[in-house]
Amino acid sequence: MKTLSKSILSIRQNVPLFVSIAALVLYSSCSSSTPGAGAPPPQELPVVAVESKPVTTYSEYTASLEGSRDIEIRPQVDGYLEAIYVDEGAQVHKGQTLFKIDARPFREQLNTAKAMLLSAQASLETASINVSKLTPLVENNVVSDVQLRSAKAAYNAAKANVAQAQAQVESAKINLDYTSVTAPADGYVGSIPFKTGSLVGKVQTEPLTVLSENKAVHAYFTMSEVDFINFKEHYAGNTIEDKIKHLPEVELLLADNNIYPQKGKVELAKGQFDKTNGTISFRATFANNSGLLRSGNTGKIRIPSVTSNSLLVPQEATFELQDKVFVYALTDSNKVVGTPLTVTGTSGHFYLVSKGLKAGDKIVYKGIDRLRDGVQIKPQVLPADSVLKTAAL
Repeated sequence: MKTLSKSILSIRQNVPLFVSIAALVLYSSCSSSTPGAGAPPPQELPVVAVESKPVTTYSEYTASLEGSRDIEIRPQVDGYLEAIYVDEGAQVHKGQTLFKIDARPFREQLNTAKAMLLSAQASLETASINVSKLTPLVENNVVSDVQLRSAKAAYNAAKANVAQAQAQVESAKINLDYTSVTAPADGYVGSIPFKTGSLVGKVQTEPLTVLSENKAVHAYFTMSEVDFINFKEHYAGNTIEDKIKHLPEVELLLADNNIYPQKGKVELAKGQFDKTNGTISFRATFANNSGLLRSGNTGKIRIPSVTSNSLLVPQEATFELQDKVFVYALTDSNKVVGTPLTVTGTSGHFYLVSKGLKAGDKIVYKGIDRLRDGVQIKPQVLPADSVLKTAAL
């Protein structure tokens, strides 16, 4: 027991020494594990000054294309379809033969009409001879003038029969010509629902085909009520027709996202809104000399609008948070601050901004995913022109 008491007493007397040694070990451990400890250097990030420039923006509207004229090709006589000379989708020219209807019945009708004309002409000649024979006899009081008047009446009737027979010949010629169905204009052939040997006629409901005249193409598009109000407020003029005249030439964005090389002009607007969907229709016309556009194509009409001064912010320098667009703006102390923007539109890869920034403010261009409010950076200022060129690609 005495030995145990002495040991406990010895430990108690050396507690301060143990604490001092432990503190020294801990200090040495911390010092050796963090040699040269200190705050990390600020990260270098590219920044750009926001500029205000004149910008052309575009309002886009979905459009459907139609030829300037879609002509129904219908038979003018009844008969069997003898031949089809074109394929669906073929380009044809005015006067080109498209279909052939069996012409034999109409050729015989023409022959019959010509024979009747010859008969009528012979009757006219006989009546003329009778008038010539009776005229001197009446003048010499050999026969009564009643006979001459009767002969003249027969002559007039024969003359009328000749005219009627001539009309029948011309009608038979027209019907014979109708057996060759030709293109009334240059264009493209639509679907052909009939086959060789089909019985066709004037009273059928379905046309032989539809020919789309495509020298010019109409692009039909609609505006919502809000878009229409903006359109009326933006362009000069007292009437819709006047405002349409002040519209600039429009572009057509094709289905493959390429711009059609020729610009078009808005020509027409319907006078009333569609009650079912609350839209009003417009039509733009594009020249189609190359034949690239076809009826049934789709695309988008792009109406340009020039803004004199707009703040341009590269979309690459922005991020979204709770449906709002932000940038990291640079303060005088090179710290970044998340700043919400009011975006009024887009132009290429830029946002057009009306609030949140002013011309000359600097924003972080790249590396924003590594930032948070209050972080200090080492800015690498980029020329605004080089950013504009790069972001416009």
